[in-house]
Amino acid sequence: MSTMNKPTSLPDWQIATAFARFMLGILFVMAGWWKVFELTPMAHAEQFFIGWFGDSWIPDALLWALGLGIPFVELAAGAMLLLGFRLRETLATLAVLLLVTTYGHALKEALFNIDGHTFTRSALIVFLLVSPIGADRWTLDRYLHRQQASNE
Repeated sequence: MSTMNKPTSLPDWQIATAFARFMLGILFVMAGWWKVFELTPMAHAEQFFIGWFGDSWIPDALLWALGLGIPFVELAAGAMLLLGFRLRETLATLAVLLLVTTYGHALKEALFNIDGHTFTRSALIVFLLVSPIGADRWTLDRYLHRQQASNE
């Protein structure tokens, strides 16, 4: 059987999921790092939330909470992806974050271009969520699971 007709094997999934996880982790760590340590969470909230949505239906308290919190969520979730720790929960959290930011962009510009950061990140999240559980062997989750199994 030629390699072109060979069924997909788990090693293929291992490489693909590890690559996608690292790519997504880098994107979120770098975005979070910039927002936390360079821009600052206060400036992020003022510029991108209060400044853009202060005249919308969204309460100021929610705008402040999102504007101050999102940088830390991006930084922490990106680091968790790089480590491979609590992957499903982290991916679900980031999916919700992308839904929130997509709504915000659409609120300001109904036909905004989703082709930038949002689409790329969404595609990687969906790919990782539909990939077989445990396909990525190089995760902290896998290590902890094996440690727990050996202690039982």
